[in-house]
Amino acid sequence: MYEIIIAILIGLDQIIKYWALNYLKELNSIPVINNIFSLTYVENRGAAFGMLQNNQSIFILVAAVASCFGLYYLHSKKVNNLGKIGILLVISGAIGNLIDRVRLGFVVDYLDFHIIWSYVFNLADCFVVVGTILLCLYIITSKE
Repeated sequence: MYEIIIAILIGLDQIIKYWALNYLKELNSIPVINNIFSLTYVENRGAAFGMLQNNQSIFILVAAVASCFGLYYLHSKKVNNLGKIGILLVISGAIGNLIDRVRLGFVVDYLDFHIIWSYVFNLADCFVVVGTILLCLYIITSKE
């Protein structure tokens, strides 16, 4: 069951990235809310916030190891729903960006909230961030 949820989330991420790569790339940017939010095509060869540019092999290794460990943990440990959702989101986001890195050599980013910061990100990044927050909450509140 976990693998089906992960596949659905990865599929959603990849469909949006396919659209960005094949249609948004030509337009470069589409304003959605003036001076606040745009859909902007970016090829990210680094990690979050563009850090560690051109270190694809490190990112691929980390994503693969984290995903395998997450699946192992889901199947072998007793985890409450908060922890399960966090792990599922982190795995989905890691694999979504891993697919881009292996297939394209970069990650397709498109969410541009320029009122907040100057970094462009994607749905897989959102999965990883929200999943990490949920995992932190799980660890803090876990009674085991």
